[in-house]
Amino acid sequence: MTLTNQNIEQLLQLCKSGDQYAQMEVYNRYYKAMYNTAFRIVKDNFEAEDIMQDSFLTAFTKLDSLKDIKTFGSWLKRIVINNSIYHYKKNNKYNDVPLDDVLYKVEEDSGIIESDVLSSLKATQILDTMKLLKENYRMGLTLHLIEGYDYEEICDIMNISNANCRTLISRAKESLRKKLAPLAS
Repeated sequence: MTLTNQNIEQLLQLCKSGDQYAQMEVYNRYYKAMYNTAFRIVKDNFEAEDIMQDSFLTAFTKLDSLKDIKTFGSWLKRIVINNSIYHYKKNNKYNDVPLDDVLYKVEEDSGIIESDVLSSLKATQILDTMKLLKENYRMGLTLHLIEGYDYEEICDIMNISNANCRTLISRAKESLRKKLAPLAS
């Protein structure tokens, strides 16, 4: 059986034994999603690429600490998000990335090309407006609405209490609604 036909559990067992071909296969299966995750946080192509590479190295060296191999994808994504947030906070010198680049990369990598121009325009307006939110609001909404993390996971990632997390997400949504209201009319 070739590596491309093996399931992820088998590949990860091979990775634990240091099989570089298995590591490359795992990398090929996950790199687009992990790149997109890093890119949405740091907003820089090269930085996102570096973070993704570092995250894979971390994951492969700490694979023995993974309790349930079936959760590898979410475990890897958590590593990428934590590394991305760390790098973002460390370097506050980011320039805005044109929204078209983000949308094109997300659509291209997800395999979904939006055919309805109106829906695309609405998504563009929402993503554009999210840029105007306070940094912690933008980060919280990105983790909750785009990345799909629940409140407990966001609490761990952002190092805030559950009550603060719920308040932050609620206020961020309300702020986003208020900023979008003039665009709806």
